[in-house]
Amino acid sequence: MLKFKTTAQVTAFMILMLGSVDRHLEAQDLTRQIDWVPQRASSANPDITKNGDARSIPPGGELVLADLEGPGVINHIWCTIATPDIFHGRSHVVKIYYDNRDKPSVQVPLGDFFGVGHGAAADYKSAITSVSSHGRARSCYWKMPFHQRARVVVANEGTHRTSSFYFYVDWQKHDSLPDDTVYFHAQYLQENPTSEDDFVLLDTKGRGHYVGTVFSCQQAEQGWFGEGDDRFFVDGEDYPSLSGTGTEDYFGDAWGFRQFETPYFGVPLWEGYLPGDRVTAYRWHITDPVPFKKSLRVQMETRGSVYTESMEFLGQFLPRQDFVSGVAFWYQWPAVPLTEPLPPVQDRTPPWRIIPVGDLTASANPNLGFTHTKEGIRYQCPQPDGSVEVEFTVPEDGTWQVNAIMNYGLVGGIYQPSLNGTDVGGPIDFSAQGAFDWLWTRFDLHKLKAGETHRLKLTGKGRSPYVRTRLAGMHGLAMSHLVLLRLEDLPGYEKLVRAAEATKDTEQ
Repeated sequence: MLKFKTTAQVTAFMILMLGSVDRHLEAQDLTRQIDWVPQRASSANPDITKNGDARSIPPGGELVLADLEGPGVINHIWCTIATPDIFHGRSHVVKIYYDNRDKPSVQVPLGDFFGVGHGAAADYKSAITSVSSHGRARSCYWKMPFHQRARVVVANEGTHRTSSFYFYVDWQKHDSLPDDTVYFHAQYLQENPTSEDDFVLLDTKGRGHYVGTVFSCQQAEQGWFGEGDDRFFVDGEDYPSLSGTGTEDYFGDAWGFRQFETPYFGVPLWEGYLPGDRVTAYRWHITDPVPFKKSLRVQMETRGSVYTESMEFLGQFLPRQDFVSGVAFWYQWPAVPLTEPLPPVQDRTPPWRIIPVGDLTASANPNLGFTHTKEGIRYQCPQPDGSVEVEFTVPEDGTWQVNAIMNYGLVGGIYQPSLNGTDVGGPIDFSAQGAFDWLWTRFDLHKLKAGETHRLKLTGKGRSPYVRTRLAGMHGLAMSHLVLLRLEDLPGYEKLVRAAEATKDTEQ
């Protein structure tokens, strides 16, 4: 065992270790002359004296980001987007075609490709991918070699027009590539609900190596979903060469999940253990790729603990019925066309009910500084204790997850949310510590009845400590949409309901 006597020795050791990690990521020996030509395809205006650098994508349309003549290697993709589509991370799809093939070898929803599932917005950074600007700026540094041609496409499979899509595709033009060069692949799969069988991330035949996983779960049951193990079956073996000890263990964590990030593994999105909560984890096999010569099958068990709604413990290692999805990243020769289409766009997310606040009844007290338009509500209240209230209904009785798209601005105040007169959590600071941002804001789970008017109220609790002094006279907030999910509409939630009913029958 290594022993250190001083902090300086610990620091020196860490620098040495980080240096060895960095060497694994070196894309080019910078002490040698470079013989490839740098190239870029981007959304830049062809007239370099003008701005106007975005492209639009109509519903059902595609945007070609790059159509490249090889040999070459794509080494960087960046993009950002402006769209009213709240779940554009699942409705927009990245496709990459190699060497004039008519089927892609990369086919993944935009958000999942860059490491965040569910169409959610979450920031993180890793050695290969990163997301910033509250989910709107996405980068990746996967190496994507091609011999003849590469075509990078983003498809808008949603119902909203994407008004602005900005992008870079940086690549290297080579005179030739080695004969044993392998192609980059990425594939998205999902299962809703999961079953007693393992969730299959990848099942491929050929020669190559596995390099990464993005795994997402929206829980339909109460408890810990991640008791299942990862399993890698190499070259047709019956027993996996690599078998893990738990979902969080594979992703470098332990004893459950929490939000964190490292260069090679992390959890950019973690909402909790209750039905409706979402999680995404990533694991890059950059320093430990999994090679295969004939075939590779990668699976994840979908087992965990289950509790009834009243927190009665039903078991620690039970088959669960959650909404699970995953992306497998690997290199292979020759390039494999992905022939199966993605699930329909409406099936890639649960049946969220998105309600424009502009269509709802809303009020404020005092009314000074309150506006209510088709874009939603905006409140610039001169008093620290002002309040706003939004009324809504639901079409069916049930347990509803209530969320809203809220603006965090330069004059944002601190407000306490309540629903139907009961406080929800603690006060929320709606000030922006960076740019203005419309962010997903959670108001938890509630039993709501159809036919009744439900009232979401936000009551001022004073000035944010982050508001600049010259702007301190206002206590603002804004809301554009309510986003609701009825848990009973999750296919796996019925198991929890049955368990609760069985408990009641036993008590009687």
